[in-house]
Amino acid sequence: MEFLADFGLFLAKVVTLVIAVLILVAGVIALSSKQKKGASGHIEVKNLTSDFKELVKDIKSVILEKEDLKKEAKAEKQKEKEEKQAKKALAKSEQQTTGDTERPKRVYVLDFDGDIKASAVDSLREEISAVLSMAEPLDEVIVRLESAGGMVHSYGLAASQLARIKERGIPLTIAVDKVAASGGYMMACIADKIIAAPFAILGSIGVVAQLPNFHRLLKKHDIDVEILTAGEYKRTLTMFGENTQKGRQKFIDDLEDTHVLFKEFVTEHRSVINIEEIGTGEIWFGRRAKDKQLIDEIKTSDEYILEQIDQSDVFHVSYELKKTLPEKLGLAANVTLDRLLLKWWDRINQTRFYQ
Repeated sequence: MEFLADFGLFLAKVVTLVIAVLILVAGVIALSSKQKKGASGHIEVKNLTSDFKELVKDIKSVILEKEDLKKEAKAEKQKEKEEKQAKKALAKSEQQTTGDTERPKRVYVLDFDGDIKASAVDSLREEISAVLSMAEPLDEVIVRLESAGGMVHSYGLAASQLARIKERGIPLTIAVDKVAASGGYMMACIADKIIAAPFAILGSIGVVAQLPNFHRLLKKHDIDVEILTAGEYKRTLTMFGENTQKGRQKFIDDLEDTHVLFKEFVTEHRSVINIEEIGTGEIWFGRRAKDKQLIDEIKTSDEYILEQIDQSDVFHVSYELKKTLPEKLGLAANVTLDRLLLKWWDRINQTRFYQ
C-alpha cells in the first residue's frame, strides 16, 4: 500500500509538471501572437565585394609561404589603390547630373525562387523598395531568377515589381542558372539584359489548364451535383457537374486570350524576338535560346557577379521573414506541408517541361 501511495504521489507530480509546462508554452505562444503585430521581417545586406576579397585572402594564407604573402600583400595594396582610382574615374565618367558626390557604381543582387503561386513576390517587393531607396541610374540591379512558372496573376504581379526598377531608370539584369519558363520568362523579359547558363531552360510562352471531371462516376452511383450561378459564364468547366460544349469553348477562348496577352507582354518588353516563332509554348536550352534571342548572353550568375566585383561595389539584398514562435517550435505543420507539396509540384513541372 505504501508503494502505491508513493507511486500515486509521483504520478500526480508528473501530471502537474506537464500541465504547468503546457500552460507556460500556451502563454508564450499567445504572447508571441500579440507581438507579431509589428514588422514581419527585416532587410539584410551583405557586402559581396568584401566577402570575396576575404575569401581570396584566406586561400592565399593557406597556400602561399610567408615571404610570398608579404609580397602579395604589398601588391594587393597597390592594386586596391589603383582600383579605387579606376572606380573613381569610372564613376566620374558615368555620373549623372544629380548634384551628388562622385562614387563607384553599386550593384545590388536579389534572388527570386518562384513556386506555382510566386510566393517569393512578397519578399521581392520589400527588397526592391529597399534598393530603390538608395540606387541611382549609374548603379545596376541583378536578379538571380529561378522559376518554372505558375499562376498568371501572381507572376504578372512579380513582373510588375521588376518594372519598378526599370521605371526609375536603373539598369536591370536577369540571370538564369536553371530555369525561367512560362511565368518565369514573363519576369525575365522585363530586363535590359538576360544572361543564362548553357543548359538553363527558357521560353514556354504558352498557357495551360487542366482539371479532372467526376461527373460520369457520380452519375453511375446516382449522385447529383447542382451548380447554381448567376451570369452565363460564371462557371464554364466544373469538376463534378456535366460540362457543356459551350462552357468548354468559353474556357478555351479565355485561355487563348490569356496567351495573346502573354505574347503581347513579351513583345512589348523584348521586341527583338520573333513572337510567332517562340510563342508556341516550347522551351529552349540556353544556347538555343540565344539563337532565338530569348537571352542576350551565355553566362552563369557567378561569372557575371565576379566581373562586377572587379569594377563595382556589390551587395546582396534579402528580406528575411521573422519566424513566429509556433514555427520555431515546429507547430506550423500546415506551412511545412504546403511548402513540401509546392516543391514536389514544381519538380514534376520542371521534369515534364510543363508550366
